[in-house]
Amino acid sequence: MFDVEYARWQEEHNRLMYELRAALQQHLPEGELQMYVESCLAHHDEVLAIKDAVIKGDVFHLISGVWRSPAERCFLWLGGFRPSEVIKMVLSHVDPLTEQQIVAVYGLQQSAVQTEEALSQGLDTLYQALSDTVVSDALTCCSTPNVSNYMGQMGLAVHKLTTLEGFVRQAEKLRQQMLHRLHQVLTARQMARSLLAVSDYFHRLRVLSSFWVNRNRMAPQDQQLEAGPHT
Repeated sequence: MFDVEYARWQEEHNRLMYELRAALQQHLPEGELQMYVESCLAHHDEVLAIKDAVIKGDVFHLISGVWRSPAERCFLWLGGFRPSEVIKMVLSHVDPLTEQQIVAVYGLQQSAVQTEEALSQGLDTLYQALSDTVVSDALTCCSTPNVSNYMGQMGLAVHKLTTLEGFVRQAEKLRQQMLHRLHQVLTARQMARSLLAVSDYFHRLRVLSSFWVNRNRMAPQDQQLEAGPHT
């Protein structure tokens, strides 16, 4: 169900990006361009509700990345993009920035990195605690005398796993906050360029994935081209 809803969200996202790009190329006034930017941000907010449902139902499905293309999975962090990486894209694609904007954006990046590190460290601690619970002597067998201990340890492991949902929700909140804070710092035109840069980045990863998946079929064609026409 999530995969279907996300695919629909992606289709709408592509449409909004097409409209945003057209609006940017038409050199619309800031006020008009702002409406397109706000529509895109509102659409980004919608994916949070879609993800929240799957976090409750099957958080492992979300963090596994099976709903994303193979290349995108390589860069997946707690079910989505790293906010600090998006800010790097903004800094490399949006010019010129005022000195005040540069200070604000770098401040956002530093804050994002610190929060990402804290969440990653917390996740590592959770995984270690979960591993310690699973390898406990109480789970070595399930003979009648140890059923109580076995079930108790399994219950403890399940409880630890529920905290994983909290980590993913915090990551989703960080992604949302980062986009909205960037919107507060940048002009409508700069924010439009930022959104398009991020969208183009993930589109290229999906194209790369398509080439990767079809590489075996493409190899014979490449060999034929290299061999040239037969005489």
